[in-house]
Amino acid sequence: MTARNGLTYKDSGVDIDAGNALVDAIKPLAKATSRSGVSGGLGGFGALFDLKAAGYNDPVLVSCTDGVGTKLKVAFLADKHDTVGIDLVAMSVNDLVVQGAEPLLFLDYFATGKLAVDKATDVVAGIAEGCKQAGCALIGGETAEMPGMYADGEYDLAGFAVGAAERGNLLDGSTVAEGDVILGLASSGVHSNGYSLVRKVVEKAGLNYDDDAPFAPGQKVGEALLEPTKIYVKSCLAAHKAGYVKAFAHITGGGLTENVPRVLPETATAVFDADCWDFLPIFKWLAAEGGIPSVEMARTFNCGIGMCVVVAADKADATEALLREHGETVSQIGFIGPRAGDGPQVIIKNMGRAWEK
Repeated sequence: MTARNGLTYKDSGVDIDAGNALVDAIKPLAKATSRSGVSGGLGGFGALFDLKAAGYNDPVLVSCTDGVGTKLKVAFLADKHDTVGIDLVAMSVNDLVVQGAEPLLFLDYFATGKLAVDKATDVVAGIAEGCKQAGCALIGGETAEMPGMYADGEYDLAGFAVGAAERGNLLDGSTVAEGDVILGLASSGVHSNGYSLVRKVVEKAGLNYDDDAPFAPGQKVGEALLEPTKIYVKSCLAAHKAGYVKAFAHITGGGLTENVPRVLPETATAVFDADCWDFLPIFKWLAAEGGIPSVEMARTFNCGIGMCVVVAADKADATEALLREHGETVSQIGFIGPRAGDGPQVIIKNMGRAWEK
């Protein structure tokens, strides 16, 4: 059959050959993340995973989805695309481990106006690296080329993680009690939240993303701001397996003030002392350059703490030692105090002095 006007799908802006080239490029990246339980490879209509082969007897599935947010804008402006995939994985798998679940598989969604195979391959290479760090398999995904939907050179990302825990090993924070200790695991930077405000401060400071970073000697602004989100899965699972953990809190959008209450009983109050951990130079710079009040910093950014771990006081030292063995920078940053109001509360002492340290 001959078309009267001779148009092809490629003429409309969708290049099927480029999509096939991307699949060929990312197959070895996905294969490198394979783990027990994976059945089949890329290319099917659905991805298969065998929970019994992964070692589970009576599992409960836990699922999460997230994106990278406007940190992608920094990647576009810096033309650096090899780390945002790590961020994508981190945002979901760090949420999974809060439930006491082991991440098993990950799927990604990559959408763009015109597919640039090299750039997309860099993104997926980052996703594969994040999966390796988390111990989960990149088992499938979707690439969507949609002309007219995105500005030239831009794309969007979404990620979907599925994990599992044996039925009796889930964490819900219900055993958290007065006197428990809160450990803080250091963040690697801003992670993937608050970048709309970050970009506003960069603009206010009159900086370009290829300028030298005033908060990171030897790095450009864009490079420093693209430091990927730390993945806490292996260290936190080790602490949970040891029986030490009562609750985890992943410090994402909402900071300490809004994420910690999500894992506390109604009667609990988390009391933090900001003198007990190190504030990274990026946060000091953002606060000073942007004139951002301390309360706004605490509810927008992680302020140097990417994960909180609540443990009984007599388990605090052992938990800290185990987490350090797994490469974490750990500080005892607070405790669970008596009820201070209706519902779980967060109190942060000495936050205003943190920027002067």
